[in-house]
Amino acid sequence: MSSGGHQNVPAEMKQRVVMFPFMAQGHIIPFLDLSKLIAARSGFTITIVNTPLNIQSLQPKIKSARQANPALDIRLAELPFSAPDHGLPPCCENTESLPPHLILTLLEASEHLQPHFERLIHQICQEDGRPPLSIISDMFLGWTLDVADMFGIPRILFCTCGCYGTLLYFSLWTHLPHTKTDADEFVLPDMPQVSLHRSQLAANFQQATGSDRWSLFQHRQVSRNMRSWGYICHTFEELEHDSLEHMRKSTGRPVWAVGPLLPSIFLSSSFQSCAANGSGLLLRGKESETDAVACLRWLDSHEPSSVLYVSFGTQNTISASNMKELALGLESSGQPFIWVVRPPLGVPLHSEFSPEFLPEGFEDRIKDKNQGLIVKKWAPQLLILSHSSTGGFLSHCGWNSTLESLSQGVPIIGWPLAGDQFFNSKLLEEKVGVCIELWRGKDGELTREKVERTVKTLMSEDRGRLLRKRAEEMRDAARKAVTAGEGLKGSSIHDIDETIAKLLACRAST
Repeated sequence: MSSGGHQNVPAEMKQRVVMFPFMAQGHIIPFLDLSKLIAARSGFTITIVNTPLNIQSLQPKIKSARQANPALDIRLAELPFSAPDHGLPPCCENTESLPPHLILTLLEASEHLQPHFERLIHQICQEDGRPPLSIISDMFLGWTLDVADMFGIPRILFCTCGCYGTLLYFSLWTHLPHTKTDADEFVLPDMPQVSLHRSQLAANFQQATGSDRWSLFQHRQVSRNMRSWGYICHTFEELEHDSLEHMRKSTGRPVWAVGPLLPSIFLSSSFQSCAANGSGLLLRGKESETDAVACLRWLDSHEPSSVLYVSFGTQNTISASNMKELALGLESSGQPFIWVVRPPLGVPLHSEFSPEFLPEGFEDRIKDKNQGLIVKKWAPQLLILSHSSTGGFLSHCGWNSTLESLSQGVPIIGWPLAGDQFFNSKLLEEKVGVCIELWRGKDGELTREKVERTVKTLMSEDRGRLLRKRAEEMRDAARKAVTAGEGLKGSSIHDIDETIAKLLACRAST
């Protein structure tokens, strides 16, 4: 994915693209990956904009990207931001450092970045002698459209979640159809082929009235997002063809699928993750708190496709009672597993993990049997998913995790907990055929028997084998989509090149 066909151009002729992700790791990481792809394919200067602490965390990643490809011209620009001025704790500029009830406060605070962003774009216009070629920004930063329009710049919305999830998200916030019926199931007025159950709605949807803070914020962003010049989706054509076509027809704008945006080594058919080479590979997101080599050595001790990987992402967790039932269900399944554990609901997410969160004697039993590996807080996820011993992923169905799993041909047990995860789980189970949904949301009492049944179904029964076959088909399609070189160009590479060409044509026509 990293090779491009651009020619060297004089500095005064070089085009610039400004990219602005929302302040969350799940958004920043795909924006960084997209910036590297655009820079490599076009030779453009890319300026990534964010608040000071997020820029600070990006600096080593940009340095690493330049070392890998010195031709990349990716720069960073910070906007002033004081968290306490907006009712946030000091030094909190990213959702990762916030409790869930303050996420909306950060979203609302991001709107106050608009005047600083205007000044930055004005400064870039003066320095370059022309406006940036495009502003590519986040769905939560719909207000950037106003800045783009002010300077006559095409604004592209980068959908860091899937196309299907984005469509449902926009439809629900635009129409709030669930507030107009008492039925548990309802259809979307602009997508009548989609039926949803109330249990597939995150808490902010369920509590929406149209005049609450969430509704008002989302209306301000979605109404602008729908007027974007174009859309880039972090997906690939074969995975979400129908949804991509619907977005193209319903918006009347160009929609490009450019994913999966992952390190190219993980999309190579010759790559095999193992303890011998794992430590030298890119650990996405942050440095691992668990020795990656030790983790991979544990995987090396198990049979191919036998290990279930369990993780709910960096910002999600489950209730204390469900955590214990999940543990006992995993143990009774007899299946080997790696579980990334975090404190349960009601305990600060970034506090130390206590043994009392798990059943008594659980850790010792699974260690003695070499059945399970407990990882505290964070693990090298892509390395685990790419290992030949990994045969399933019990996941919250966040979109980045979904693409990482499918890119390695690993089927999913879904347990969506928040946001678009419910829509992703629905897509993966009903349309793609790579998922069994175990549970939904943070409420209710899961039983160990249900966990055991579901794990066994995925890992050792005929249905699971069909899901794995379909996941492997998606892996092959993902690799094909990002193929570049030797006269070959996959659908995602075609789309990113077309994005670049259309932006240049737009510039030439003005």
